[in-house]
Amino acid sequence: MQEQILILDFGSQYTQLIARRVRELNVYCEIHPYNHIPEITPNIKGIILSGSPASVRDEQAPQIDLMQFEKQLPILAVCYGAQYYAQKGGGNVVASNHREYGRAMLNKAKDSRLFEDMNFPTQVWMSHGDTITDLPTNAELIASTDSIPFAAFEIKDSNTYCIQFHPEVTHSSEGAQLLKNFVVKISGCTQDWNPDNFIHSTVDELIQKIGDDKVILGLSGGVDSSVAAGLLHKAIGKNLYCIFIDNGLLRLNEFEQVLEAYKQMDLNVIGVNATGQFYTALAGIQDPELKRKAIGRVFVEVFEQESKKIEGARWLAQGTIYPDVIESVSVKGPSATIKSHHNVGGLPEKMQLKIVEPLRSLFKDEVRKVGAALNIPKDILGRHPFPGPGLAIRIIDDITPQKVHILQQADALFLSTLRERGWYDKIWQAGAIFLPVKSVGVMGDERTYENVICLRAVTSVDGMTADWVHIPHEILAEISNKIINQVKGINRVVYDISSKPPATIEWE
Repeated sequence: MQEQILILDFGSQYTQLIARRVRELNVYCEIHPYNHIPEITPNIKGIILSGSPASVRDEQAPQIDLMQFEKQLPILAVCYGAQYYAQKGGGNVVASNHREYGRAMLNKAKDSRLFEDMNFPTQVWMSHGDTITDLPTNAELIASTDSIPFAAFEIKDSNTYCIQFHPEVTHSSEGAQLLKNFVVKISGCTQDWNPDNFIHSTVDELIQKIGDDKVILGLSGGVDSSVAAGLLHKAIGKNLYCIFIDNGLLRLNEFEQVLEAYKQMDLNVIGVNATGQFYTALAGIQDPELKRKAIGRVFVEVFEQESKKIEGARWLAQGTIYPDVIESVSVKGPSATIKSHHNVGGLPEKMQLKIVEPLRSLFKDEVRKVGAALNIPKDILGRHPFPGPGLAIRIIDDITPQKVHILQQADALFLSTLRERGWYDKIWQAGAIFLPVKSVGVMGDERTYENVICLRAVTSVDGMTADWVHIPHEILAEISNKIINQVKGINRVVYDISSKPPATIEWE
């Protein structure tokens, strides 16, 4: 079994970031809620306790039996975890007079394996409302700051380390080294988890699980489903049947371009043009949620109809990735809302197929690395994220073929210019939005009253937060001129300078 670090989540906003930092060390890790701890198997080499928005002083604070691990495995307790150790061990935790949030300078009180190859004083990031005022009797101070006397301590006669700061955020200047000390030097992980090893082990698992069965996969043209297809194809070859549905809401010429790219991967792909069915279902609908439901319903109908033509299929493959898995088993319970484009809702029950999800342990950036190792075409791996409902939620109005055509042309000019000017790969996601307003303009000697296109471009790591991109004004001017001059029906172009939060990346 693959060696791993187990991360127990107490609800911190930074828990996924801890996992990312561990994965960057080429060490596999999994996040589990503190109240759903998996069996401690020999491949688990160490445990990290996350922070939490809760206070250890609250009656309803998360509780955990630390004795089951303490003598068995190395433990790194971060923020809430450290305060929990202090309180349970006989120390004292009190509410701070002011919330300790932001940068602080950490001073070493004594040498510790946790601090090897680190330079002191070193900048760390604080984010907590409580503070430790007394240590447990079996603890030894190893670091402090000017305002926090007990910023880090270790439990005597064990490999347990407790810190009141967050090493996983970039503001902790040597946080990566601290995590490496814990994961590699203290826990003894060998740093052998990489794309090639992942592909080898996953393909072996898929062969064992699927055997000679047939598998159906719904392709979207995006990164996740394409990499899932690459892994499955490597494992089962022509027993993988891919279905790519054109809903009429893709980017300009995308259906043909993606099918051509899949030919390069030697995939068994069934292309289905169902544009008319989707437009009929969307006729007159303006509400974004109703649009999503209509698209989802027709997708299921078309997918099911095409799947019935594949005799003997027993599996449905999905491009689920790790953030979706984490959300569904969060500390607060299963998510109340699952986005319709993450999973093919309703199909497993209707078609009585078993589910296979080869990417369910990977973050998005890891999916891209695995895709590169599988030699998946760069034009697929480098694609910006695209919403499952497609351009339907970038048309802030009811859907008509004319509006889709206008938006496709504007979007294509936007993206092609970004590529030409070297900006496409600097951006997480870019796209055009068709607004439900008209404005007066002048073209030649005539006044016009036509539609407005809004351009949206953001930078992000995982889509949870995003900032608008400062595209140079001369490039924006070039894009605006191209759209107004070449797309009939548009006489004004605007640029969205909203960040997430408070805005979202998509408009609907």
